[in-house]
Amino acid sequence: MSASERIVFGVRPVDELVRARPRDVSVVYVADGTRSPELERVVQTAKERGVSVEFRPRRLVAELAGAGVHQGILAVTGAFRYVTVNDVLNAAKQAGEAPLLVLLDGITDPHNLGAIVRSAEVLGAHGVVIPARGAAPVTAGAVKASAGATERVRIAEVLNLLKAVDGLREAGVRVLGAGAGSGARLDEVDLRGPTALVVGAEGKGMREAVARRCDGLFHIPQRGEVSSLNASVAAAIALYEAARQRQRG
Repeated sequence: MSASERIVFGVRPVDELVRARPRDVSVVYVADGTRSPELERVVQTAKERGVSVEFRPRRLVAELAGAGVHQGILAVTGAFRYVTVNDVLNAAKQAGEAPLLVLLDGITDPHNLGAIVRSAEVLGAHGVVIPARGAAPVTAGAVKASAGATERVRIAEVLNLLKAVDGLREAGVRVLGAGAGSGARLDEVDLRGPTALVVGAEGKGMREAVARRCDGLFHIPQRGEVSSLNASVAAAIALYEAARQRQRG
């Protein structure tokens, strides 16, 4: 497999890929002996969209998927197509909606990335922004964790997250960082206007330089004794609050 190709595995991720980007798929491999109604539907969808489907030994499919749970199916496709932050803002403008973005600072676990992208897709965010260095890229594991949402959500990769924050503020987007107990209560922050939510790594949180660039900080009220929420859970809660306010307001 060439450097310009990537593997997407699992029933739901492959289904989303062949529906959203069939022209990018080189081939779908199905492990010999694998049968299920869900898998058969994905195979049928792929064929309807002109994607080649081939049956291969289960060992080959497992080797291509690496340590991932492939569920008997994978797709060979092109390198992930990142967008720009301006693409995300333009998408919100075309939809006639106030932009809602999620910026990730120091998220290195691909499963966390995938879970955040999934929440972004479900809760109506216009895009996710990740740094090109020191963060998890869109890998096969991230795609699987997102249940294929990575193939539908605009994901922008930036060289400098600080400059991205500055650019958003210049564009009239209010940038709010998730603080560990710092800032206003999430449910008391107005998220109806153009908003970018910054979520930092578990334990460390946002870098201080990023926090200083934000227009403000927010925190999620807690009643338990655990010191902080998982990064993907915190992002999901913040996105849900934004979606709730926007639906009402």
